[in-house]
Amino acid sequence: MIKGAIFDVDGTLLDSMGVWDTIGEDYLRSLGYEPREKLNEKFRTMSIREAAAYYISEYGVPLSVEEICRQVNGWIERFYREEARLKPGAASFVKRLCDAGVKLVIATATDDFLVEAALRRCGVMEYFSGLVTCTHVNQGKDRPDVYRAAMERIGTGREDTVVFEDSLKALRTARDDGFSTVGVCDRYERDQAGLAALADFYLKSYTDCEEFWKFALA
Repeated sequence: MIKGAIFDVDGTLLDSMGVWDTIGEDYLRSLGYEPREKLNEKFRTMSIREAAAYYISEYGVPLSVEEICRQVNGWIERFYREEARLKPGAASFVKRLCDAGVKLVIATATDDFLVEAALRRCGVMEYFSGLVTCTHVNQGKDRPDVYRAAMERIGTGREDTVVFEDSLKALRTARDDGFSTVGVCDRYERDQAGLAALADFYLKSYTDCEEFWKFALA
């Protein structure tokens, strides 16, 4: 039986990857400009400030970098505070883990105040002992620091702690560091076959997962 579970948030607990995938083009259209290219793909490697500078240099947006960043961050905050929803079955899934005595913790790249606002509104924050962000450890999920810090938060050992991730790259980081892993299907991860092959267990959904309970609570 596992004793600890570390959950990613976006694409794993929340059906929220879409906001990150479309915000670059959606924001530009809100200003009255039509994208001439696939901005969302270009912006995946940019910070918000870099994207703001690109709006100005390539589209002539008559705002400062600071004003664009403020507006984009406002869009994102409203989404988490008012719109973000749990993936189907996620609430009962984490409750069942908690009821079984498994200690739960969050490990995310998203700002803590956004995650906490969304999970409290969705009624599941109470099941988690806390949350650790990549900002807290000053490392992205290409390194295992955030998972190690999350494990320390709940006081479990690596051998009985499992990491839930929808991202193949992030799951590989956790697995390479010795964690058991659960790959969670999300439409924004293109390599589902790779995720399923790499994970110790693959969840297509939280509503059809009886095999997982045999794996986790045996």
